[in-house]
Parts: sequence; structure tokens; C-alpha cells
Amino acid sequence: MAAIPNSGKPKALIYAPAGRDALVAISLVNEAGATAVSAPDLPMFAALLDDDVAFGVLTEEAVRSSDLKPVAAWISAQPSWSDLPFIVLTTRGGGPERNPAAARLSEVLANVTFLERPFHATSFISIARTALRGRLRQYQARAQLEALSEGERRLQTALAAGRLGAWELELSSMRLSASDTCKAIFGRGADERFAYDDLIASIHPDDRSLVQASLDLTIEIGRDYSVEHRTIWPDGSLHWAEMHAQLYADRYGSAKKLVGVSSDATARKTSEENLRRLNEGLEERVRERTGEVHAAHQSLLEQVAQRERAEEQLRHSQKMEAIGQLTGGVAHDFNNLLMVVLGNLELLGKHVTGDPKATRLVDGALQGARRGAALTQRLLAFARRQDLQVKPVDLAELVSGMNDLLRRSVGSSVSIETALAPALQPALADANQVELALLNLAVNARDAMPDGGALSISLREEQVAGGGDLDEGTYLVLSVTDKGTGMDAETLKKAIDPFFSTKELGKGTGLGLSMIHGLAVQLNGALRLKSRLGVGTTAELWLPATERRPEQPAETDLPLAQSTSRLRILLVDDDTLIAMSSVEMLEDLGHDVVEANSGSQALEAIRSGRHFDVMITDYSMPGMTGAQLAQAVRAIRPALPIVLATGYADLPAGAEVNLPRLGKPYNQDQLVREIHKAIASDLPLRSAS
Repeated sequence: MAAIPNSGKPKALIYAPAGRDALVAISLVNEAGATAVSAPDLPMFAALLDDDVAFGVLTEEAVRSSDLKPVAAWISAQPSWSDLPFIVLTTRGGGPERNPAAARLSEVLANVTFLERPFHATSFISIARTALRGRLRQYQARAQLEALSEGERRLQTALAAGRLGAWELELSSMRLSASDTCKAIFGRGADERFAYDDLIASIHPDDRSLVQASLDLTIEIGRDYSVEHRTIWPDGSLHWAEMHAQLYADRYGSAKKLVGVSSDATARKTSEENLRRLNEGLEERVRERTGEVHAAHQSLLEQVAQRERAEEQLRHSQKMEAIGQLTGGVAHDFNNLLMVVLGNLELLGKHVTGDPKATRLVDGALQGARRGAALTQRLLAFARRQDLQVKPVDLAELVSGMNDLLRRSVGSSVSIETALAPALQPALADANQVELALLNLAVNARDAMPDGGALSISLREEQVAGGGDLDEGTYLVLSVTDKGTGMDAETLKKAIDPFFSTKELGKGTGLGLSMIHGLAVQLNGALRLKSRLGVGTTAELWLPATERRPEQPAETDLPLAQSTSRLRILLVDDDTLIAMSSVEMLEDLGHDVVEANSGSQALEAIRSGRHFDVMITDYSMPGMTGAQLAQAVRAIRPALPIVLATGYADLPAGAEVNLPRLGKPYNQDQLVREIHKAIASDLPLRSAS
């Protein structure tokens, strides 16, 4: 069997045996931007069909009486993402409207366009390019499906690494699905039956009421399911299991299923029990001594308590670090996927103008993708991997400037009181992120006072001697206090955990306080919470002070001629989907784009002597990062403007890269703005050179 040549272009498969049809089709297919491959007969045409074929070209008279079963069999066996387009050339008057034989081809080929001969070359080329674009979109869908499958594989790897068992409970049928690890936590083998009744039977009789009450509460109010209980294995041994899950509801709000994870808590519970017994033994021995040993007794108990607190802090720190690592990596990958989705939707929106339904669907998809982008930013904030613009910030001026926004956000039923100490030092922070944190705290306070009330915002300086969670020095403390429902001690301990929320299902992501905590730690500060049930809550954001003065706003007016001219742009990104989307956005703006998929390819293009007006490069690339590429390019072309695209600030220590940043995911307006800024900032350097 002849192999289809690999030219790097999309391939079109042709069967046109009569006259010069094949030569004409090959010429026009090549002009449309594809590589033409001609089959000598229909069996060979069917044999050459595969997923890499972009579209097929057939003449109606050549297949009218032929056996199309092999072709039909391949078409019906296509994967879900694939719908191979065909172009059928018919004779004059032989179109499907007047020719039943041609119309029957529609049933066999499914995705088919008929073109009556004679035709103009531009008509064929237009149809071929339309088919080619449709096939490329199918390839994009295939790549996204493969990316989602890879994400699922990573999740399974993370669960296995953490020895977490996955399980799912359908509430209508109480059908339980459990992973092999989950079964092992309950003493079952991978091939053993483990249904819901087996789970209930394995729970220690004294703990069943607790488990049932927790399940009922989750179904009733939508709160996350979280319970620890004893379990008895088939061999009679006693173990501990820890279960966590979220409730999923249908579109009518009815509880549908629980999806969660389980872990073996036996070792931890055994350690806690041993420690409890040790403490009881110590207390018993101390109780046996005269008034002289009382001080030693108190000291010993304090040491034990300190050790317990230290162990708890260590466990919490390790848990948060592990979740942060996983969350940051997943959020970064989702940022890349959202970059592709947002870019393609933005371009698609320009092509459906005048079609209200299509416009509405595109707008809805854009809103959903942007909400996803906002969620990933919160995840990155929790993981302490967001891109921060740290500068001296006048917090008193920031709070005052947000007065109107805060009042609109909390509503008329909540009054806002501010107490800002005079002559405070600036804080070293990211003003935009601090504004977002303050807005989150204010909205949380509003939600804690459903009947209205007073919200207090204060600002003060504090001196820290060091030795705790903060380094020695001066700190600005931004405090938000409400007189709402408050939290008990157990809830307060979980308040900054990611995805933990006391709000009903659908009213919060559980990432607000996690995001603020991540921001504070990334800024070398801290978030401190104080609360009492029924009294209210105080949230304090501690930020390091600086003697540097806030910068004056920079002049933002840039020469518009630079942004409207046609530019030659070198785009560097190792992710082909992102590169394809970005190239489409830049070409839609009227620019000429050269694409490179690695730092070495980009350097080859620079060294070739080709002229470029600007280079846009991704930061995180294998082999050579965007920062390293920028340094190498500067050595060759010092005056070339460079824009660095990044999903989060993961620059290595000591890497000083003073380049315009393009945060992922980005749109066309942001592309224009950063290109404009890069060219304007390099104008003096280019003039000098």
C-alpha cells in the first residue's frame, strides 16, 4: 500500500479517474494550502483514509455505481471528535436536487459539499479552505480531549500518591462506586464486592448514627460531607477511615450524588491515642506528688500542649503545602486550556455577527470561560503562584478610594465605619490584589450579617519582634470587623482551607479566604482571623511596611501610530494549541506572524537575519525559558521589543527580567496594549542604536 507523503501540510485524498479531473483537483488542492494525494481506484481511496486526512475529493460519476461499503465503514467508525468533510464534483444539472444518485451520497458520506462542473477555480479553493478550517477545528477538539484525558491521569496519579481512595454514591439508588484504594481502606480486595450495604455493615456499630447524621445534614443543607469513623475489616481487625465529599445537585436543586475521597486514619488515630494515654499517665503521676511539684506539673503539661500544637501546625502546613502544589499545577494547566478557549471564542464571535443565536451562544461561552479564568486566579493566589506587581502602596489612600465600591457591594443595610491612623508608612504590596482581598472580606462580612449591621475597617502600624509566622519589622495591619454570626473554634480552624465554605451550595467557592491567605504569605505577611459564635469576626491582613514612597502614576498616553501599523511578530510558545490561537488573534489584527515552538527555533529565526518588530514569548518552556531566550535575543538584537507571557510568577530566584508581562489567559485588547507598551518603551533604545 502506498503511504501518504508527510510534507507537514494537511492532506487531501482525491479519487477522480476520468480525464484531467485528478490533475485539476491536485492543482487546486495545493493552491488551497493542502498536500494532494491521488488514489488510482476506490479500494485504494478507502484504504488510505485515516485521521490525518483533512478532506476527500470525489467525482460523482466515478462512484455512482461503485461499492462504497469500505468508505462507509470507515466513516461510521470515526472517533467522536472526527467528521471528515468530502467535496463531490458533479456534472452540470447533476446536483443532488435533481439527481437522486448524487443525493444518496449524502447519506453515505455525511459531511459532504457538492460542486457542479464547470466551476471557477476560486469556488473550489473557497470550498476546500472551508473544509480544511473545519477539519483543523476538529483536530483542536481532539487535542483538547487528549489534554482532558491527561488531566484525569494526573488526578489519578495524585490520588495514588496521597493514598486517597475515590468513591461516588448515587443518592437515588444508593449505588456506591469505589476505587481499588478505597476498597483497601475498608479491608477489601480490588476484585471483591463493595456496595453501600457492605460499607454500612463495616462501620463500627457505635459510629453508624454519627455517619448517618452527617450524611443527612449534607443532603439537607448542602454542606460538605466530612466524617471520621471506626471500621471493622472482614478479618475482625479495627481500623479508622476518614471520609470527605461534596454534594452534587441536578438543575432543579435536588441532591443527586456524593463525590469524594477516603483515607486510612488508623496510624494517626493510634498516635493520638498513644499521646492521650501518655498525657493521662503523666497527669496521674504528677497528681500523686505535695504542693512542691505543682509548678513542674504545669510546666510539663504546657510542654505537652506545645508539642501537640507544634505537631498540629506541622500537619496543617504539610497539608496546605501539598494541596498548594497540586492546585498550582492544575490551575496553570487550566490557564493554558482557557487561553485556547477564550482566544478561539473571541475570534469566532467576529464571524457570527448578525446571527443573534450564535452571538448569544458565543457570549455565554465567553462568560463561562472568564469565570473559569477568575477561578484559576484564585487557585493560583492560594498556591502562592500568582504574578504580583509589588510596589509601595498607601493603604489609607487605597481604602479611601474604594469607599464607593465597598458601599455598593455591601448594600444599604450595612453601614461602613473607617478608622485610618494618620501618617502611616506605605506597605510593600500589590495594590490590585489588596483591593480584591479587601472587597472579599467586606462581602464575607456582609453575608455574615443577613439582617444588616455595622462593618468596621481600620488601619494601624504594628511592630513585630520575630520568632513567629512573621519576620521582625514594621507591619501595616488592615482590619475588617463585623458583628455577624461568627464562627465556632472548629470552623475557625478550617476557615482558610481551600474549598471550605459555610455558605449553602452554589453561594460560594470556598476560595476567598484561601486566596487572601496565599496573597499574604506571598507578600511575606499573614492573614489572622478572630471570631466568636454569635459575636462576630475580625480579619486582619498584615503586610510589611517600607520606607520607599509610592510611585507617581506613569504617563499612559502612547503613540497610537505604533499600535495601528502592520508589524512582523515572532511568537514563541511550546504549546501548539496556544500558539495556534495566538497566531490567529495577531493575524486578525493585521500583523504578519512567524511561529516558533521552542527557544532554539526562535534563536534560529533571529540569527537568520529576518526582520521582526516585536517578539512575544511564553515563559515556561522546556530547554530554555522565556527569560533565558530574552537574554539571548538581547545579545543579538538589543533594540528588539520583547513581551513575556506567563500564567504565574514562577521566575527563579535571582532572575531579573524587566519586560512587559502578558498574563495568561489574554485577549486581543491585552495583546494590543502590551505590544504597544513594549514598542513604546523600546523607542529610545532603538533611536540610539
